[in-house]
Amino acid sequence: MPNIRRVFDDLLDRRVSHIPDVRFSASQKLELCRRHGDFALAYSTAVQRDLKHFGDDEGYVAYATKMGHTFALGDPVAPKSEHERYVRDFVQAAGNPCFVQVGPQTAGVLSTMGYRVNHMGIDTHLTFDTHSFSGKRNETVRYSERWLIKQGYTIAECDGTRTQADQIKTVSESWRAGRIVSRREMRFLNRPFFPELSPHLRRFVILSPQGDPVAILDFDPMFEDGVVTGYTAAFKRKLEGTTPHAEVGLTKFAADRFREEGRARITLGLSPLAAIAASGFAESRLWRTLFEKAFLSEKVNTHIFNLRGQAAFKRRFHGEEVPTYIAFKRPTPIEMIALLRLLKTL
Repeated sequence: MPNIRRVFDDLLDRRVSHIPDVRFSASQKLELCRRHGDFALAYSTAVQRDLKHFGDDEGYVAYATKMGHTFALGDPVAPKSEHERYVRDFVQAAGNPCFVQVGPQTAGVLSTMGYRVNHMGIDTHLTFDTHSFSGKRNETVRYSERWLIKQGYTIAECDGTRTQADQIKTVSESWRAGRIVSRREMRFLNRPFFPELSPHLRRFVILSPQGDPVAILDFDPMFEDGVVTGYTAAFKRKLEGTTPHAEVGLTKFAADRFREEGRARITLGLSPLAAIAASGFAESRLWRTLFEKAFLSEKVNTHIFNLRGQAAFKRRFHGEEVPTYIAFKRPTPIEMIALLRLLKTL
């Protein structure tokens, strides 16, 4: 018997405008990312298998469809001087798609095209020429790293020799088993988790006194003109029962390593629906109110996604909270449901 939900989705997807896709190879996407991927989601747009790509040999907009709606992911991976053209061309081809987790430049272009632009959360940036872990406010961060070392743990970068893929998979599965929704991983805003090391990915681990991995932290690269200038935290996972100091200590250790290498910054990733405020653009007040209420909702935080916990963890590092935006042409409840299903939160 056919899956009713899948049949329903197929019927709705027939309404989607025909969008001419570019069939990039994996190496082509990574090369464009190396040239133009200077924002947190750029690497994710290049390695997610379920995404489609609109553009040409010089750049692309990554997107996916669900329930008859089209959703662009992040900013164009293209020359900055051409971002507006890629955005406008994609809107024309896709028929008023929704843009998810975009920066202020893309938000500004969309606002001039009649889009409603709302805050959808913040990304926490640690910019190394202005941020450090010194001072009283970062005392607890420094303590976590010291505590781990004092207890006999080893914090190290994983080069493929310290751990095996099956050990990393065990850590990930243990972490997932303790999540609010353990049977599925969030997608679209997150790339798939890779147990093996992938090109340009950086992985840091905590090893127990016995030498076994108990926690991991993966970073995706951000590029400018082929040079890695920073990293964004993609996944942090640990075995059930591992100390809460693990995530904090790992993050500090990795940030210090990147600082020593001369990288410009790291970002800690999206805190969904955190610090929602007026976007500065024409926006939907209804969706701003709903986003604010969802962030504070006990039901959402207990049964769907721990929004407040995500934000609280990242605020421990006292970085710069940079708003990200979601842009709708005609925001409707059905479109939001489609997005939540695309994210696999429903």
